This record gives sequence, structure tokens and C-alpha cells, in this order.
Amino acid sequence: MRAEIAEVVSFMKSLVKLKNNVKAEKIDLFGKRLAVVLQEKFEGHWYPENPSKGQAYRCIRVNNLHQQDPELLRACRESGIKYSDLGLPWEITLWVDPGEVCGRYGENNFDFPVATLSKDTGKMVSEYHSDSSDEESKRSSPLTIPNRKCSNQVTHGAEITSFPTHLFLNHCCFCV
Repeated sequence: MRAEIAEVVSFMKSLVKLKNNVKAEKIDLFGKRLAVVLQEKFEGHWYPENPSKGQAYRCIRVNNLHQQDPELLRACRESGIKYSDLGLPWEITLWVDPGEVCGRYGENNFDFPVATLSKDTGKMVSEYHSDSSDEESKRSSPLTIPNRKCSNQVTHGAEITSFPTHLFLNHCCFCV
């Protein structure tokens, strides 16, 4: 669970950094608080033998109906950040499952992997790394979507063989 949460935190911090509204120290504190908040929430709702069980409960969601995710809001309060300064997409969903973290921008787009469990090493592997050795530029933009779909998702996106990136680019909306 900790590895999957670490991937969510890293992904969320990358999104926040894109808008450049929050100082680096505050982003780090937000990440630490978010990790604690998610750990507390997921305790007792983590099923490695059945990863799709509890998906809805472990979902982080921002959309027209849920404009502020409660866990993100709590992490903001505890780190002294205004929720609006996160600069998150208008619609984003993250599913945090044992062995896989998936996301989706918009309600009608396809889901994409954020990180998956490596069968070789048994460790989580981020899906948005670049080849750079510099730590800050190690990850490509969190808006870069890997060209494959998630494996644990029940019905989050349409069945496809490759992700049509142009659909994402046309529907990616960020708060201004």
C-alpha cells in the first residue's frame, strides 16, 4: 500500500508543480500530509488478493459533482495550501489499487497507468519516467500518457488496444 500511495503522491506533486502556484516546501509538506491521509483512509480497505475490491472507496476524484476531493482538501488544510492553488485538472480520477495506480483525465476519456507493480522486481514502476538522470527532470510531464491501459480496472474506460493521445489532448482542461 505504501508504494502505491507514494506513486499517487509523486504524481499529484507533479501536477501541482505544473501550475507553479505553490512553493516547493509547501508542495513537499502537501505530499507528506497526503500520504498520511491516504494511508489512514485505505487501512482496512486494501485487498491484494482481489485488487478491484474497494476501488470506489480508494478513488481520488475531482469533477463537476465532486469539485474538491476530501482527502486532497484535508492534505491542503494540514499543509497550509489553498485547494484552488493546486491547479488540478477540472476532471481527474485516480484509482489506487494493490499493484496498480491508474488515472483518467475527463469523464469520457480512457484510463491510463500511473504506476504498476513489476513482476520482475516486485516494486512499483512509474509509467511516466524519462531517460534523464537528473532527479527533477527524471519524470516526464504527468500529462504525458503511456500508450497502454490499466489491467485492474473493472469498467473505467472503453476497451482499446492503444491509447489515442489526441483524445486526451483535446479534452485536457485545467483550472486557470
